[in-house]
Amino acid sequence: MRIAAILILAVPAALRAQKVEPWQLIIPPQASIIFAADGSMVGEIGKESRLNIALRRLPNYVHQAFVAVEDQRFYQHDGVDLYGVAAAIKDNLLGERRGASTITMQLVGNMHPTIIDRRDMSPMRKIREQAAAREMEKHYSKEQILEAYLNQIDYGHGWRGIEMASWHYFAKSAVDLTLAEAATMAALPKGPPVYDPIAHPDRARARRNLILGLMADQKYITRQQALAAQKEPLVVAPNLGRSVVAPYFVDAVRAAAEQAGVPIANGGYRVHTTVIPALQRAATEALVEGTIAVESREGYRYPKMATLPRSQADYLQGLVVALDPLSGDVKALVGGRDFSRSPFNRATQALRQPGSSVKPFVYARAIMDGVPANSLQADTAIQIPLLNGTLYSPGNADNEFRGTMTMREALVSSRNTVAVQLGIRSGMDSVAALVQHVGLDTPMLPYPSSAIGASEVHPVDFVAAYSVFATNGVAVEPRFITRIEDRGGRVVYQAPEPAPRQLLDPRVAYIVRDILREAADRGTGAAARRIVPGHIAIAGKTGTTNDNADVWFLGMTPTLVAGVWLGFDRPRTIMPGAAGGTLAAPIWATMVTRFYGDSSAGEWPLPAGMSIAELDRATGLLADGDTPPERRYFEFFLPGTEPPLLRANPWKVPVWGPFVGR
Repeated sequence: MRIAAILILAVPAALRAQKVEPWQLIIPPQASIIFAADGSMVGEIGKESRLNIALRRLPNYVHQAFVAVEDQRFYQHDGVDLYGVAAAIKDNLLGERRGASTITMQLVGNMHPTIIDRRDMSPMRKIREQAAAREMEKHYSKEQILEAYLNQIDYGHGWRGIEMASWHYFAKSAVDLTLAEAATMAALPKGPPVYDPIAHPDRARARRNLILGLMADQKYITRQQALAAQKEPLVVAPNLGRSVVAPYFVDAVRAAAEQAGVPIANGGYRVHTTVIPALQRAATEALVEGTIAVESREGYRYPKMATLPRSQADYLQGLVVALDPLSGDVKALVGGRDFSRSPFNRATQALRQPGSSVKPFVYARAIMDGVPANSLQADTAIQIPLLNGTLYSPGNADNEFRGTMTMREALVSSRNTVAVQLGIRSGMDSVAALVQHVGLDTPMLPYPSSAIGASEVHPVDFVAAYSVFATNGVAVEPRFITRIEDRGGRVVYQAPEPAPRQLLDPRVAYIVRDILREAADRGTGAAARRIVPGHIAIAGKTGTTNDNADVWFLGMTPTLVAGVWLGFDRPRTIMPGAAGGTLAAPIWATMVTRFYGDSSAGEWPLPAGMSIAELDRATGLLADGDTPPERRYFEFFLPGTEPPLLRANPWKVPVWGPFVGR
């Protein structure tokens, strides 16, 4: 009783006058965990690496492991273990340094370090700490104190609280910890750097086994359970528990959550997202490898990223966006080469010219207007008078004009003059309206140059707009988050179910995509087909701006739409002859190849109501007995646009299943 009175009197009046008393439980700063579509952790956002979890959700052996090693008489004492104090005094007198801090005392110091500084080894600090611990036990139950303790203490690496530490050490929630893993976690309060299972697995295993023995001694588990757990190998998760490193995707998730009205940066949320770790990893690796390869090309004259100080970010940049064309779910997003050096998210925030990758929308508008893909177009020098009195004279990347060719061939080989003429024929205001209709959030200026990509786009929205070609005309909006839960597990945001909209005639979309299939097979994007195995169906379009400052490849499979961009943040020529087909397409193809592996992506379904004919690629006319095999191909038509002979005796294809007879 005399000791208790001294402890109470030792609490300074200054502490009692503060708004927060040292015995009060507070909710410390939290983080929000970001989960991939498969439930694995991909990152966190918040002030401290901590996410509280309720004690009732944890297996009993989790908190029992901590009690067994840190405070055997936790359920008997009033915050101060007098037996432990006496034993500590005795041991210290005998020269054996030993503490007597209970779990409650540790919690007081960890929760209020500015009031109770545990680095202070003076007797007065101990007295203040003990007094606060006793007061805490008067106001809170043992379960509340134990829950706060597990959520408060440092587990090493800046990971605070058992939930966040569990994700980083074992890639799982603390709810799913095994007995052996729980004992490993209980080893850490004594000295996180000393018993770190990542850096010092042998030490961690030895202390884990000691704790398991203590748990058996104290009847929390059986001796058989302890022995079985002691035999288990100590295995920590690779990559600090993250299934993939995706800082740009996490940044996009933060922005999307804020737009939805959920302040996940304040911490305490579990955010379930759409990212696929395997695809995200493939996208990141392909971009890193691809940009290094570009920097090593002959003719590249700028400093390489690896040679610049980390404070400088004026090096070749890139981005990758990949999404599900049927749902809009963003499966991978890389907004730059190195988030730590340049956190600007180019995938969601940048505005760049798409170059020739905008042409499929121009061609879609022309086909909608009744211009068949076999119609003959003139790739020739043209001069277009503008409202300001000047003449606009577009050229081609190869500085050549190839004369008359089919519209299909003009898109396969990306002839600028044909795209401009088609845009003018349909009306650039009509082309602009179509682009807006299918999902671009930036305006396409109704100028002739916009037909070849002079108007700027947000990359993520531009990739999403391409979904109309992958889905036979269905448009989607990019989606990053499926749901968000608060610290209590309550759903505070549920993303609406994807609402695909049929915004383009499926037959028009099919025809354009079939042309893009050839563009990826043998046209400007042929580098993609040289890398992607033949069993994976692909289609795509390159994009290069006039000054070679932006290079793109927008490509698709039946289950994926993805875009790759390279350029500098301050636009300038990447290198002489830079083109989307040579620089961006290989990155896209590498990502797709690694993601699908030996799997097939399926085939695109053929919509009903189309006619098909075998034509001569050189003339656009029906093939006959004199047409050589290498010039024969199948063309698709809207009703009424077929060659005259086909209108008289149409060959209608089945309306079910994919068409494979190309």
